[in-house]
Amino acid sequence: MSVRQPIPPTGPRRVYCTAKRYITPNLLRITVSGDELRGFPEGYHGAHIKLFFANRITGKLELPTREASGAIRWPADRPITRAYTVRAFRANQNELDIDFVVHGDKSPASGWAVNAEIGSELGVAGPGGPDPLLAPADWHVLAGDLTAVPAISALLEHLPENALAAVFIEVESERDIHFIKAPSGVHIHWLKRVQGQPTQLASAIQTVSLPPNTTSISAFIAGENSAVLACRKKLIEDFGLTKQQLYAIPYWRRGQDEETYHEQRHVIMDEVY
Repeated sequence: MSVRQPIPPTGPRRVYCTAKRYITPNLLRITVSGDELRGFPEGYHGAHIKLFFANRITGKLELPTREASGAIRWPADRPITRAYTVRAFRANQNELDIDFVVHGDKSPASGWAVNAEIGSELGVAGPGGPDPLLAPADWHVLAGDLTAVPAISALLEHLPENALAAVFIEVESERDIHFIKAPSGVHIHWLKRVQGQPTQLASAIQTVSLPPNTTSISAFIAGENSAVLACRKKLIEDFGLTKQQLYAIPYWRRGQDEETYHEQRHVIMDEVY
């Protein structure tokens, strides 16, 4: 979990669905591969990736290109883009797993995943984001909703065997509760979402106590905007965490789509604390 040198942005890469399976009724795993996936950076568990889907009007997938300067040149038939995370990458098999939260078959990302068949194509760029996502510490706090489960699961799977952590996951349906591999010192708490209570995760975090002899804490929080902000506030106030110890990213905002929320998310991410 040591800090590595930032890697140059990679991609976009054209990849193809090679397998799909439902982890839960609302969490769908798509495995992709392809010649262009070779060389995808290893070891970035839970890192951000950008996905590219076919143009809304033409139905064709034309990927942008990256110039030598690093600038992106977009095609006339601009693809739809969405931010996701690396669930797992197996370099020896040249396979990348991406987990999608299912919310209908019409939206650009969920709809693509639900309707995907073997050979269905999309574009992938990345990985990116802070490295590591979860700072080294004696004790960790992770929290989020189903959209955060891919990143949380990837992080937990690669913690040291002696790691200690408290994990809080909020789900709309109890059918989405499932096994997540983690060290024995990681305690995972599943919460059924109560409508109209965006502070449920933050309240759960408030109930935990520091393990004995804890000298450092780090946290990873992701999911819906209001819940993430409430958790961030609670961790700052109760545990004194700083931005170096706490990575809190709102993936989405209730009532808004990706296009309208994109800029607001970056404003929140740039806030100083």
